[in-house]
Amino acid sequence: MTPPDDTAAFFDRTLADAPLMAILRGMGRERSLALATTAWDLGIRSVEVPLQTPADEEALGAVCAAGAERGLPVCAGTIVDPAQVPVAVAAGAAYLVSPGLDPAVVAAARAHGIPILPGVATPSEVQLAVSLRLRWLKAFPASWLGPGWFRMIRGPFPEVRFVATGGLDASNVAEFLDAGVRVAAVGSALEDPAQLPRLAALIR
Repeated sequence: MTPPDDTAAFFDRTLADAPLMAILRGMGRERSLALATTAWDLGIRSVEVPLQTPADEEALGAVCAAGAERGLPVCAGTIVDPAQVPVAVAAGAAYLVSPGLDPAVVAAARAHGIPILPGVATPSEVQLAVSLRLRWLKAFPASWLGPGWFRMIRGPFPEVRFVATGGLDASNVAEFLDAGVRVAAVGSALEDPAQLPRLAALIR
C-alpha cells in the first residue's frame, strides 16, 4: 500500500476552505502587490506568483512579505526545474505549484521541506502522483479538460483533491466547483471590476 501523503494535512488546512486562488503571472512587483491586496480583501486567501524571471523573484518576495503580515501563505508557481525550489524557499514561499508532474521536482521540494502541488491532465499522471504520495494536485489546463473530466476522474481516484487552473474566471468557476474541484484559480479576472462581485459571492 502507498504511504500517506506527507503534505496532505498542510493543503487540507491551507486550501480546503478556500474555493478560489489568485494567480499573478508576470505582473511585476507593484502590480502583483496591488492585485494580491485585491484578492485578499475579496476573501481569496491563496495567492500564487509564478517564478519565471528575476522580476518574478522580486515580486514573489514582496507578495510573500505582504502575505506574512496578514498571516496568509503565498506560493511560487511554474516550478519546472529543481533549481527553482531553493529560490522559491528563499523568497518566502509557503508551497510550490508546477504545471506538470516531474518526480525530480517533487523530490527537490521534499528535500527542502516545502509542500508541492504538481500539475496533471491525464489518469496516468494522477496515478503516478498518487504513487508518489501526493493527494492534492493541480489540474491544468482546466478549461481544456472541462468540468466533466473532474466528475469522471473522481471514480478511480476518490481520495485526490484538485485545484483547477487555466482559463477560469467568474463566468465558469462555479461549473468547476460544482464538478468537485476543491479550488479554482483565477488571474486576469481580478482586474475586471465587473467580475469581482461574482467572485466574492462564490467565496461567501
